[in-house]
Amino acid sequence: MKSSSGMDSNASTLVQMLKIAEDLRRLYEEKKQALQALNHAHHEVLMKLAAAAEFRDGDTGVHIVRLGLMSEKLSLLRGESVEYGFMMRLAAPMHDVGKIGIPDHILKKPGQLTPEEREQMNRHAEIGHEMLLSSVPLFQLAASIALTHHERFDGGGYPRGLRGHEIPLEGRVVALVDYFDALAMDRCYRKALDDEEVIGMIAEQKQRHFDPELVELFISNVECFIALRENTNARSLLFKDLIHYAADDLIQQP
Repeated sequence: MKSSSGMDSNASTLVQMLKIAEDLRRLYEEKKQALQALNHAHHEVLMKLAAAAEFRDGDTGVHIVRLGLMSEKLSLLRGESVEYGFMMRLAAPMHDVGKIGIPDHILKKPGQLTPEEREQMNRHAEIGHEMLLSSVPLFQLAASIALTHHERFDGGGYPRGLRGHEIPLEGRVVALVDYFDALAMDRCYRKALDDEEVIGMIAEQKQRHFDPELVELFISNVECFIALRENTNARSLLFKDLIHYAADDLIQQP
């Protein structure tokens, strides 16, 4: 039979253990709330950058939302994680943020650019990379996309002439979906092309401009990307909505 002092000691130990458990639970909740607030702040900064880029180039508004969703979907089709897809959804719209640093007479020129103007326009990739450089993973991904989405699979792109899988996956993904979406929308210097024509152009650029694996995945699932485009347009989604809407949700819901 235990003594009363032994029982008191056990009870005291139990109380201490319960207090420690409660303190740990509270610390966990506080840390989780702080992390959520930090992630929200990161998204807010990206949203403001996206808005700034949109003010400079009026064509980009809904385009960058579609681009985020299509980048998520193509990443998932390739077998990347849901977490990576979510990061792509938020980071991909920053691909052209460096155009903030390009003069209007070049950025909005309706005709063909001169070689000097083209050289200056091409600097937007490095400008965007410099703007987004950070220790925050989401910004690191966005910076990589800004720098590499104009590289070509055959090494003929810019700014560094990377070839094949030297180009990070995020750059290869955004290069393809940006090409598809941009050609299928009206721009200040040309009318939209029809989907069949754009898909044919993508197929022709397999192994040259685009990663052949990604081209096969895209063309095999092109109905998903068309549905994403149409449903995003129908809902008039904004960049801030990307944190709530996943690509697969929009594909399923008209």
